[in-house]
Amino acid sequence: MVSPVKIKDNISKAPGRPRSPKIRKAILKAARDLMNELGLSGVTMEAVARRAGVGKPTVYRYWPNRHAVAMATLMDERTLHPELKKTRSVLHSLEEQLCLVAETLSSRQGRNLTAIIATSDPNTEIAKAFQNHFVMTRRNEGRGILEQGIRRKELRTHINIEVTLDQLYGALFFRVLLGHAVVDAAFVKALVKQVMKGLEKFK
Repeated sequence: MVSPVKIKDNISKAPGRPRSPKIRKAILKAARDLMNELGLSGVTMEAVARRAGVGKPTVYRYWPNRHAVAMATLMDERTLHPELKKTRSVLHSLEEQLCLVAETLSSRQGRNLTAIIATSDPNTEIAKAFQNHFVMTRRNEGRGILEQGIRRKELRTHINIEVTLDQLYGALFFRVLLGHAVVDAAFVKALVKQVMKGLEKFK
């Protein structure tokens, strides 16, 4: 068993005190290790606090429940920035973002969580956490890319952004949850290219 990370829990209970990036990192590492060793059932607030070497109230200060902590392990160090670089097209930016999403979901933590979600009731806490903390965040990043593409006149002005997001992310999550076909860079590039055909501004 991996030894707990010993970190002094020096966060004051006073409201407004800045959170410690070092403690946050230790909590996420503890949660990730527990999930790899024991699965989602091993990620409890008590176990995470003990493994991270902090008090349970400290974990609650960062996340409201164990499902949110589990989702944060997917988000950690993979936060994407939807701003388009001047040298990159909408197509390439979407490819990059969706490839990172696919990579995240293909990780050990991602496979563990999606396998549970695929067989669970959509109203469970873990399913809600997945939707709120991962799916919607990724969609919002994609929305930012599309909106900037419109402003830069790479895309037609009157596209239906919500339907476009459903086409892109719906196809990706469909494959992930059903597991009927591989989710890799080749699939992502083909998906984005196909969707973009109907969105690009006529030249």
